[in-house]
Amino acid sequence: MRLKTTVFRQPADSLPASPRFTSARLTAWILGGFACLSILSGTHFRSAEAQDVSATGVSAQTSESDADVLAPYREAATKRWEKEIQKYEALDAKTTDPADGILLIGSSSIRRWDSAAEDLAPFRVIPRGYGGAKYSDLAVFAERLITPHDFRAVVIFVGNDISGKENDATPEEVERLVRHVVAVTREHRPDAPVLLVEVTPTRSRYDAWPKIRELNAMLREVCFTEPNVHFVATAETFLTHDNQPRENLFVDDQLHLNEEGYDIWGDIIRNRLIEVLREQTHD
Repeated sequence: MRLKTTVFRQPADSLPASPRFTSARLTAWILGGFACLSILSGTHFRSAEAQDVSATGVSAQTSESDADVLAPYREAATKRWEKEIQKYEALDAKTTDPADGILLIGSSSIRRWDSAAEDLAPFRVIPRGYGGAKYSDLAVFAERLITPHDFRAVVIFVGNDISGKENDATPEEVERLVRHVVAVTREHRPDAPVLLVEVTPTRSRYDAWPKIRELNAMLREVCFTEPNVHFVATAETFLTHDNQPRENLFVDDQLHLNEEGYDIWGDIIRNRLIEVLREQTHD
């Protein structure tokens, strides 16, 4: 049996639930499970008036974003990703989402997260990631990826906008795209929390880490300034004491997480989900 490396950053009543975890964590899992089930079983009310006002405001924002933000990216995004998006649309047409599911969208770290259902249990997941995604194409396809689903919350991780290449986007460019995706989500599900996951430090892109840190700071700022958008801090966990990427948590390409890395990543995201949904229930 493989011994797992797990980072505990939340109280014991919100530790992750997974059949792969050791028996020493069973009690903590039970407490966390009751907390989650309590959250998921709560009745969720909406104000029709607030919904109308929100939809009207966001529709105007989305329309403006379409004209100002998406036009430069639409052709390239469609050429590269249209078939992938169509596959998800075909899947949406023949499957039913779990009640109060968690929508997972973003790049290859989401697509490769085969253990997401276990790592985020008892939350049930709706995985819609595709490899190589950037916010420029995620914004283009936001409505097609988001609006078919009735989710309890959405988790977004995109790690390819800054990778150390000449054509990297600037944090300012990415910010407009992130806010567009948030606007689409809010229009569709006004009360659903949006969780933006920090870009992970990796050995393969460590030369670009200073610029990636600027991107992460921008994501944090979006969370401070957009209602019901929440930052998921992960970078510190994936760095050593001397601020180097923890290479043992990645596969050979030193870009994508291995099983142990996903265990830790899943812990952090699950604990943050519990925290956010508990706060929303108490409001």
